[in-house]
Amino acid sequence: MKPVLRLTITAVAVLMAGQALAEVTFFERENFQGRSFTAQQQVPNLQRSGFNDRASSMIVGGDRNARWEVCEDARFGGHCMILRPGHYPSLSAMGLNDQVSSVKPVRRNGRDVDERMAPAPLPSQVTFYENEGFQGRSFSSDKQVENFASTGFNDRASSAVVLGQRWEVCNNSRFGGDCMVLNPGRYPSLAAMGINDRISSVRALEGNVRVDERRLAPAPLAVYDNRRRQNERIFEADVTSVRAVVGPPEQRCWMEREEVAATRGEANVGGAVIGALIGGVLGHQVGGGVGKDIATAGGAVAGGVIGSNVGRNNSGTPATTRDVQKCATRPSTAAPAFWDVSYNFRGVEHRVQMTTQPGATIPVNAQGEPRS
Repeated sequence: MKPVLRLTITAVAVLMAGQALAEVTFFERENFQGRSFTAQQQVPNLQRSGFNDRASSMIVGGDRNARWEVCEDARFGGHCMILRPGHYPSLSAMGLNDQVSSVKPVRRNGRDVDERMAPAPLPSQVTFYENEGFQGRSFSSDKQVENFASTGFNDRASSAVVLGQRWEVCNNSRFGGDCMVLNPGRYPSLAAMGINDRISSVRALEGNVRVDERRLAPAPLAVYDNRRRQNERIFEADVTSVRAVVGPPEQRCWMEREEVAATRGEANVGGAVIGALIGGVLGHQVGGGVGKDIATAGGAVAGGVIGSNVGRNNSGTPATTRDVQKCATRPSTAAPAFWDVSYNFRGVEHRVQMTTQPGATIPVNAQGEPRS
């Protein structure tokens, strides 16, 4: 073999080995959920892998110079995007959600075409809040924290927002004790997981790391990562309507003492007996002879009737009282949980939920997506 040919083959082998170190992993659902498929070399048709038009999120591995091209048609046809290393929790913004059909590594010395280059992925981030519902003091990190004591947030977190990739939270420092894995999303309360005011360390997990399902936290509320991407152009969109959304109505109850009527027609037996005795005595003292007997009988009858009505109300029914609970529903007096905001950008109406009240305009990118 000629030396020149041997050198050429060696160079190609080195290049291929370098590319083999890079890999791309596709996930069936957003936020790196569901089935996955990993490729370390070009795949002209994902149909054979059973992953055609199924990818909704992906992770690109390799050094900072690695590039992968994903295309909507087989054999790298149709709409294509070039991705740099990082985590891509959603392919929707690129117009490739459930549309990737082929993928290949791009040579390191290849030229990046700007219009095909996807925005650089943002670093993963987790934010903890001191109170439930994302209230109170907060602490954010895009790096692992071995001990929260140094941050002043040890055993203080009651709610959290996770962006980018999964994060593992532990109740002891240096990732000891009981640990749980939080998927990207909003967690308005950590109490149900048994980790309220108990988090002491946290670290990010790669999307392809297998996790025991028993360590997975319950499914969070959806979250939209509105952080500005690198070199992304920002515009101002006019806000057309704002509606504050508060918590559910509050029910307030109290006790009142009320007069309650017993069943109609029930006689006061005790009162009747006493009234008859008193009436008979009084009647016996009136007149003499037969008239005295008649007066005695009449007094007993009248006394019985009067006695039986003792304790009755005007309707003739015995009156009693008891404590009765009464309730009334009033609008919630709590602060708004979020704001429903509508805005218009380039003639298209959009809607978004925001945790802070907006002004007359909100920042958006070229696609009309909100940015912070």
